[in-house]
Amino acid sequence: MCQLLGMNCNIPTDICFSFEGFCARGGKTDEHQDGWGIAFFEGKGCRLFLDAKPSTTSPIAELVKRYPIHSTHVISHIRKATKGEIRLENCHPFRRELWGRYWVFAHNGDLPDFEPNNSQFYQPVGTTDSEQAFCFILNKLRQEFPHEKPTLPILYSTLNQITLSLANLGIFNYLLSDGESFFAHCSTKLHYIIRQAPFGAAHLIDQDVTVDFQALTHASDRVAVIATTPLTDNEVWTPLQPNQLIAFQDGLPLNIS
Repeated sequence: MCQLLGMNCNIPTDICFSFEGFCARGGKTDEHQDGWGIAFFEGKGCRLFLDAKPSTTSPIAELVKRYPIHSTHVISHIRKATKGEIRLENCHPFRRELWGRYWVFAHNGDLPDFEPNNSQFYQPVGTTDSEQAFCFILNKLRQEFPHEKPTLPILYSTLNQITLSLANLGIFNYLLSDGESFFAHCSTKLHYIIRQAPFGAAHLIDQDVTVDFQALTHASDRVAVIATTPLTDNEVWTPLQPNQLIAFQDGLPLNIS
């Protein structure tokens, strides 16, 4: 299966430390060698980097590790192909426009019984079930709210219903964001950690790298990092429960009823 990495925070922050460990899983400490990608939101803009090469050998990944792009919403993915060839168009995250904003989606899992109607507004470019699922979600949201983005509680409720219908067809862990809203859904495996004051040091599992966040942050900073499996071995990560959809805002999970 693929692996996911996301970040949501209250001020623009770089993801270099987490991405360093995450990248190692693309061929060094794990077998996810079939491409990778990362998206950074900056206001309404979105920088998207994709490569069909393994993240451990990709010059683009090396650029991202050394270039501290600051963002409040980041989604990254390393791929182990289950459906679709190893090609650039099949690399996650995928991006589309809805309600005048870019939406970005990355998926970990497999939907073997998913047979979408590809005659609707959003259509896949590649051949993955992940991109088909993303288009399916956006088509449903566009049909339900054709003119503007609904309030977060309404959007969450509708997205949760769509998500459950897809999760019934297979494994459907995903991250989804438009730079304002950030959603994480767990089907089988997904974890998160909230870093806030008092900050401490963190040590990566996949690389012998330690960062003292106390020296790099302000007391008001808050960062949520979401990953398929924990990235550090000296911090406590919280597992999401199966079929749990969480919305994050300003580095915190929201309680939406």
